[in-house]
Amino acid sequence: MVKTEHVDEVSAKEALFPGTVYVDVVSAEEALFSGLAEMVVVPGEMGELGIYPRHTPLMTRIKPGSVRIKRPGQEQEEFIYVSGGMLEVQPSVVTILADTAIRGADLDETRAQEAKRAAEDALKNRTADIDYAQAQAELAEAIAQLAAIERLRKRSGH
Repeated sequence: MVKTEHVDEVSAKEALFPGTVYVDVVSAEEALFSGLAEMVVVPGEMGELGIYPRHTPLMTRIKPGSVRIKRPGQEQEEFIYVSGGMLEVQPSVVTILADTAIRGADLDETRAQEAKRAAEDALKNRTADIDYAQAQAELAEAIAQLAAIERLRKRSGH
């Protein structure tokens, strides 16, 4: 019942803004984005996925990286870092369920650098106390955050 109301609401908005898709980006902590977009780029497991309105339905896992959202009438794309999760695409709705999500402007380069160093140290000093797979995952997440920060920096010209 709620799903039908949401779909009806999306259809009404699409009638006002043709050539758009409704996008929801949510994490366990909060909803980070909910609105219309002309295009969405998501870091899929097999590479980046560019999603336009009326895209073929699909469901896939996403890897750590930047979600880029092109909003109607805005020059700049919106960036959201995701640490992984699931992507569901329907012709007029894109839903990103992220394990963790951070708005691009809220990314902390110093903290990401520290996390990267800590994960690298844990991998170098392998002892029975550390979980090797966990350290690798933390390293991959820190590297993805730093890449997202770098992409934001290039976009803003700094």
